[in-house]
Amino acid sequence: MARRPARRRRTAARRARQARDNAVVLFGSAVAVLVLVVVVLTWLAHHLLVVLGLLAAALIAVVTVVYRRVAADRRAFEARAAQLRHIGPFLAMSPKAFEQALADLCRRDGCTKVAVVGGAGDLAADVLATTPAGQRILIQAKRYGPRTFVGSQDVQKVNGTYRDVHRCDLAAVVTTSSFTKAATAFCQQVGIRAVDQRALALWAEGMGKPPWS
Repeated sequence: MARRPARRRRTAARRARQARDNAVVLFGSAVAVLVLVVVVLTWLAHHLLVVLGLLAAALIAVVTVVYRRVAADRRAFEARAAQLRHIGPFLAMSPKAFEQALADLCRRDGCTKVAVVGGAGDLAADVLATTPAGQRILIQAKRYGPRTFVGSQDVQKVNGTYRDVHRCDLAAVVTTSSFTKAATAFCQQVGIRAVDQRALALWAEGMGKPPWS
């Protein structure tokens, strides 16, 4: 019975030493951090011009890189837009390239927030854009040969999704071919813009109105 108090005293002493050791380590770490901060601040105070110069050089480098990238993107866009001044290139495009070309025409004519969204599960949307008037437009691209016409089922799919699914105000179906009579009549009935090869050529050449006008 007399040994238990001694064991308790030894345990308490051990804990006290451990607490002191932890306090010493913590204090030493705090002092080291404080010294490091003081050294850094002192160095910065004596080399302020150097630091400002480095920051200015880094900022200039970033701005230069961004400017060159924007300029390169602009030149590439202008080159693509220049090629789209005639209907010929459209007729030789793949369906995916045709979607990109329509997006470029939208950007050329002042649209913003232009996105190519065509693909599996696109729900009858290939290009989405905001017109200069602030309306959201959906464009369905139909890169067809001269003997393949856009049918009424194609435009009905667009009519079923452009408002409720894609939250658009306007819809257009643009093709390198033409529309069946039934498809043309349906577009006129529901207000979908039907852009056939002739209308596309006029739009591309800048002689005709874009689909949202």
